[in-house]
Amino acid sequence: MYIKKILWAVALIGLVVAGLFAYYIYSVMLKPNTAFNNDEAYVYIASNANYQDVRDQLEPLLLDIDKFDALAERKKYTTNVRAGRYVIKKGMNNNDIINSIRSKNIPINIAFNNQESLEKLANRISNQLEPDSLAIISAMKDKAFLEAQGFTEATALGMYIPNSYEFFWNTSAEAFRDRMLKEYNRFWSEARKTKAKAIGLSQDEVMTLASIVYEESKQANEQPRIAGVYMNRLNIGMPLQADPTLKFAAYKLPQYQGTVIKRVLNIHKEIESPYNTYKYAGLPPGLIAMPDISAVDAVLNYEKHKYLYFAADAQRLGYHKFAKTLSQHNVNAREYQRYLSSQGINK
Repeated sequence: MYIKKILWAVALIGLVVAGLFAYYIYSVMLKPNTAFNNDEAYVYIASNANYQDVRDQLEPLLLDIDKFDALAERKKYTTNVRAGRYVIKKGMNNNDIINSIRSKNIPINIAFNNQESLEKLANRISNQLEPDSLAIISAMKDKAFLEAQGFTEATALGMYIPNSYEFFWNTSAEAFRDRMLKEYNRFWSEARKTKAKAIGLSQDEVMTLASIVYEESKQANEQPRIAGVYMNRLNIGMPLQADPTLKFAAYKLPQYQGTVIKRVLNIHKEIESPYNTYKYAGLPPGLIAMPDISAVDAVLNYEKHKYLYFAADAQRLGYHKFAKTLSQHNVNAREYQRYLSSQGINK
């Protein structure tokens, strides 16, 4: 009888202990532990982060950080932190959270276009990926890399084809640059290379001319005609006389920093710069901006015509009037100059 009581007591204690253990396991591993109201929250773990860095990010997101610590220690996460962008969903338990931030690095879609320079592109990318803009611009302008790939600082912007790309947040600056080189080489298919050769331009020259075409017009259906005008000028040795190149040259000078040139004047045509296509025939040394793909293909498939001139159309802003003769062009240009004056645009 006495032995039976002991056995019952041991069994009861065992049940209590098992119950307590089960509750502990539930509270540490299986009980929801999120404190935010949104459906999900993102955690960004830097490449050199330690567990304390991760904990600092998680603490405001969790109901009980101490229980998370206990399970993180048990699952050896505290010594196995992995960089990346991770998602925590509302209602997740500690076990799910650890599994997520340990193995489910979520990629980011990076999109860019209309960047005027490598510096501005680097700044845009640094707002989306882990590396800062200084690291990215350093990788972009690395002399050994540029020389090995046949670029200069003036043409390097052409390597970055505007589009949407998928990256892991913790991608390094060099890895980003190298991926962009692969995308550039993919963009320059055999078909595009053949077309460039047929019109007598290198890939860099196509990109440079495309940047001018794009700055002249954002209308994809007009870009091939504008490209045709510039190709006609190149083919007869006539200066390009492209106003966007004058603006580009001007913005390099201290007196034009922080200004917006809305009207190109004769004084701009006197600027001493290899980008002054009024002074110097042929293409400038490099791109003046990042062209859209439409502008690149507009150059490769430029419209065959006899136009040598074009001027902005005051009746259809954003479009242009084209002319075969200088006299007709002067009529079109004066019409647009009158429109600018009527709007009070004098510089």
